[in-house]
Amino acid sequence: MDCVTHFIGKVCARRICITVISTRDGRAKCGCAVLEGRSVWTRRWSSHADSSLTDEGPCTIDIWDTSLTYKQFIQGYAYNKPVIIRGLSDNTEFQLMCSKDHLLREFGERLVRLSTANTYSYQKVDVPFHEFVEYLLKPQSFSALGSETLYFFGDNNFTEWHSLFEKYHSPSYILPHTRGAYSFGIAGPGTGVPFHWHGPGYSEVIHGRKRWFLYPPNHEPKFHPNRTTLSWVTETYPTLTATQRPLECTIRPGEVLYFPDHWWHATLNLDTSVFISTFLG
Repeated sequence: MDCVTHFIGKVCARRICITVISTRDGRAKCGCAVLEGRSVWTRRWSSHADSSLTDEGPCTIDIWDTSLTYKQFIQGYAYNKPVIIRGLSDNTEFQLMCSKDHLLREFGERLVRLSTANTYSYQKVDVPFHEFVEYLLKPQSFSALGSETLYFFGDNNFTEWHSLFEKYHSPSYILPHTRGAYSFGIAGPGTGVPFHWHGPGYSEVIHGRKRWFLYPPNHEPKFHPNRTTLSWVTETYPTLTATQRPLECTIRPGEVLYFPDHWWHATLNLDTSVFISTFLG
């Protein structure tokens, strides 16, 4: 479905197949997602193949192209509900710098801080970036708990990663009296962060695809803080009635998702993905 003309509305269902291997301890040398239409970057990161998770889901979030004015953004979305905007900024150069080869060459020996992929992220571990890519950038095990899954997102040393971040063009529509702070991440298929909330911001996928689930502040979703988003999508999501379902959409390169203050949200990476958020505060 082509959804790229002015205001695009809702329900853009896009289906493709991804595959994730399930292992008891999540340590097996098994697989990455197998997807139609994956980017060259994603294929280069993916050295594996095999087994089961198949849906991008519907898109029930408003989608705009650059015809969305700042006034419309402030009045309709900034304090009210999420929105996806396509083509808001050109990050072609940043995308090229986020290739696997370039990141390993420039940052392979730098330490990155990994957090557990549960709601509270209690544990943090520092490892060289090349070790994260070689040993930890794997598909999510269906049986692993959030506390058993290490996730690279945020906790970035801005000084050490400055040469990369300075090439990123953040969304130009910001809230009055706020400034943006970046959080950069890379994650395997089936990984993600379970439901949580914080201040407003943007999420942009540089390579791959990321599925988002969002609830307004007054609608706390039912979830276990130490279960992964993958388990929630597999076990809880199918049982929800139409009125219980979140706003949701899968975003791709060239699209940014804006989430307002205090909105509950969870994410699920459908590919090996590179992504960056701009938190407004």
